[in-house]
Formats: sequence, structure tokens, C-alpha cells
Amino acid sequence: MDGVGLVNVVRDARQEALLRELGARYICNSASPTFEQELTEALAATGATLAFDAIGGGTLASQILAAMEVVAVRNAKGYSRYGTSTPKQVYIYGSLDTRPTELRRNFGVGWSVGGWLLMPFLSKLGAEGAARLRQRVVSELKTTFASHYTQTISLAQVLDLPTLHAYAKRATGEKYLINPNA
Repeated sequence: MDGVGLVNVVRDARQEALLRELGARYICNSASPTFEQELTEALAATGATLAFDAIGGGTLASQILAAMEVVAVRNAKGYSRYGTSTPKQVYIYGSLDTRPTELRRNFGVGWSVGGWLLMPFLSKLGAEGAARLRQRVVSELKTTFASHYTQTISLAQVLDLPTLHAYAKRATGEKYLINPNA
């Protein structure tokens, strides 16, 4: 909607196909043997130096920062043995992989990794900024912010063991909506 080139990182071919159907242009499958090359080229094409990571654990944040650094080095005016100072940021907002986040430190000196959650972000914006964003979500609920659910469940169903196993899978395309009034 805002003309920002997005680089989508997925973990399997099914997720890749889902995004292609939705019209995504840059899709990098982390299970591909050429993932790092594909990621680097997608970052070069978009100029992205900011990422949001739903995976959380493992090496993905590090791989993203390293690919951003490769692109920054290509565009560097000179050499520094410390790497570039081009700002590169990864915000971790999910934990699909619960292992520790591993950083390999091959991404220059202008980098950071931090956590990101919606409510603290909205509180920093203040009432007016948060209201503006809420109105945008309402206006684009069927487009930009559309979501699809596998099933709507009640609070009582949350505690049902087979249902719990189903929604705890952390699987793409299998979201459960909890309706407290059901």
C-alpha cells in the first residue's frame, strides 16, 4: 500500500506458494540451498535495512544482517576492516523457533537486534498516533490487514487438549481466533 518493497522469508515450499498466490514479489525460502544468495539479491533490489523476524531463535536474524552487510559493502565508497557503518536492524517479534538467537557478527558495526511488540510500540506513539494507526487498520481490514483463521474457538475450547495441540503447532496458515463470547 505504501510502495515499500517487502522481502518475505519463509521456511518451506508451501509457505512460498501461499505468498506467490497473494502476489508477493520477493520470497526467500530459508530451506533452499541458495537462500543466502537469494536473500542478498532481494535486499539489494529493495534496499531493505530493517527486518521483522517472527522466527526468533537460531541464525535467521544473523543471516539477514549479514546479507544486508553484503549489499552495504557493494555500495561502500571505501574499505573498513570493521565492515560498514550502514544501519541494519532486526526486530524479533515472534518465537516460532524457541532456541537461542545466534549472532555471527559478520555484519559490520552499524547493526542492532531488538524485540518488538505492538502494545509498547503503540504506547510510544501516544493517543493520536495510535488512533491514526487503528483507523488505518480498520480501513484496510479486508486488504492490507486481512487475516484468515482455521477455526474460531471459545475460551473453553482453549483448554481442550486436542484443540490445544492443534493451535499450538505454530504452523503457517493455521491461525486460531479465540472468541471469548462463544
